[in-house]
Amino acid sequence: MLVILIFASNAIVYIPNDRVGIVERLWGAPSLTHGLIALKGEVGFQPQVLRGGLHYFFPFQFRVHKVDLVTIPQGELGYIFARDGNELTDGQALGAIVDAGVEDAAAFLKAGGQKGPQRAIIREGTHAINVAQFAIITAARVHGLLLSDEEKGTIEQMGRVLGERNGFMPVVIGGNASVAGVTDKSERADEDPRDVLGVVTIHDGPVLPPDEIVAPRVGDDPANRATFHNNFQNINAFLRAGGRRGRQHQVLVEGTYYLNRLFGTVEFIRKTIVPVGSVGVVVSYFGKAGADRSGDGYSHGELVDNGCRGVWKEPLLPGKYAFNTYAGKIQLVPTTNFILKWSKEITNAHKYDENLSEVALITKDAFEPLMPLSVVVHIDYRKAPLVVQRFGDIKRLVDQTLDPMVSAYFKNTGQTKTLIELLQERSAIQEKASIDMQGRFAAYNLELQEVLIGTPHGNPGDASGQRIDTILNQLRDRQVAKEQMDTYDQQQQAAIKERTLREAQARTQIQTELTKSEINVKIRTNEGDAAIAAATKEAEVININAEAERKRQIAVGEGKAAATESVGKAEASAIRAKADALTGEGARMQLINDLGRQFTDALREGQIAIVPKIALGADGGNALSTLAQLANAFMAEKLEGGTAENWQSSFNGKQPDEHA
Repeated sequence: MLVILIFASNAIVYIPNDRVGIVERLWGAPSLTHGLIALKGEVGFQPQVLRGGLHYFFPFQFRVHKVDLVTIPQGELGYIFARDGNELTDGQALGAIVDAGVEDAAAFLKAGGQKGPQRAIIREGTHAINVAQFAIITAARVHGLLLSDEEKGTIEQMGRVLGERNGFMPVVIGGNASVAGVTDKSERADEDPRDVLGVVTIHDGPVLPPDEIVAPRVGDDPANRATFHNNFQNINAFLRAGGRRGRQHQVLVEGTYYLNRLFGTVEFIRKTIVPVGSVGVVVSYFGKAGADRSGDGYSHGELVDNGCRGVWKEPLLPGKYAFNTYAGKIQLVPTTNFILKWSKEITNAHKYDENLSEVALITKDAFEPLMPLSVVVHIDYRKAPLVVQRFGDIKRLVDQTLDPMVSAYFKNTGQTKTLIELLQERSAIQEKASIDMQGRFAAYNLELQEVLIGTPHGNPGDASGQRIDTILNQLRDRQVAKEQMDTYDQQQQAAIKERTLREAQARTQIQTELTKSEINVKIRTNEGDAAIAAATKEAEVININAEAERKRQIAVGEGKAAATESVGKAEASAIRAKADALTGEGARMQLINDLGRQFTDALREGQIAIVPKIALGADGGNALSTLAQLANAFMAEKLEGGTAENWQSSFNGKQPDEHA
């Protein structure tokens, strides 16, 4: 009975290590006059908590409520609802953060902590918190003590709001966790579905001025620790820096952020991509008023410096930007050539020309054709802000300015031409239109590159269109007939060419033989000419040699004749002397001996050949002369009786008279 009495009187209380005890004083002190926590020991809930172990009290004076430790799982957040503290000020949505934290209820209250939902959050871990003072809301449960039905409803509503905002999890940007919350569902081929940013809306703090829709950036300097709020994670620093409630100009990029979702919510939007071939003209709804930078010659609005409110003078070049589309918009302007087609059937991917159709003309001869057009336009990227400032966007420029201007020009041109002239002079009309409209486009800060005219055609639904089709069919038939005539002429020329070709081919086939024969003829001709030339030269050489030989022989003969004559005369004189001395038979024998000796000497000296030879010329040599003399001597002896006179005359080389 004593043990039961001791435990019933709470004189000895055991607290397990995984729990804490909340002490409630029942009597022995004044009652609380205000609040819930007895900071001065009054009757009521005491601020301190009891940790694990045995605790001793005066019997029946205290009641100890054993509760679980507050555990926040890894990667989750816990929210605090204070049941006691100062009242919230006007416009204040959450209780201010105090340096003492929430694990010491007494310090919290003494530091001026406020009741209600708190700006402070609890990160992962196990915490010994007085749940009589603080109700802790987690994703799994609510840690609280002695909550009334009304208070319990308030806490549950708070938990539902946090669940809708995914408030029990940190903000993760750059992964699949952020994709589900993207409000901009448009997707392009060059966009990463996870490439998003977070736009923060603050629900506590001073309100924005009436003329502002976006709160300015504050506390983004890490060097200033008093005001650097580290992307809204330090609420006190944010407020000290002058942060305002409302949608913030500063955005969250890739990373993980532990934000109190009662203080600030996050909306995911896609980053702005300025593709290659375009620039982004910023129309800012936020910032200070800037000076006009458009120049004196521009009277269609103001251009301001980047960062000011209005149309920025400098466009954004191709790239990816973490641009807060609630603070402004980026108007894409193509900087490459783009084509506008005045045709109902064709619309380009940029959709600028989706409202354009063929230009309805009235020609000089009262036809009403439809003329399709294509206009190639270029916008200088430095002039893109001027175009946006003047027209708002490119589609409005096309619909409200270019379409009326181009249509009127070609309507005026059509009235000066017949239908056939429109068809036949299309190139000249096109060239003239390109020149004429360049100045008009330049007045709107545009560059006209080229004007392309299609074939005028009729409207199939009316009589005028049928007449135009008839004219076009007649022109086609006329052209077909002309082409047939040209075809026949070409075929005739082709036949002539074919005959010439075949003759050339035939000549080509025998060309080798003709070439060989012509070469042989030339060779024979050259050989004959060479032979004639050689014979002529040889004849000339022979004639020259013969003439030289003749002259030589004449000279030699004349010399020998003279010498022979002299010798003969001397010998004749000697013989005559001998004859005078020798007469009769003795003289004859003496003569024969002398002749025989001369003949022998001639043979020995080689003057007379053993084989007879025919000698040309008047003088046949000494041997022949001697032989002739000897023969003459014998003949004279036989014919005339061998008188000394006859032998003498024969020896002297004189021939007897053949008639004697």
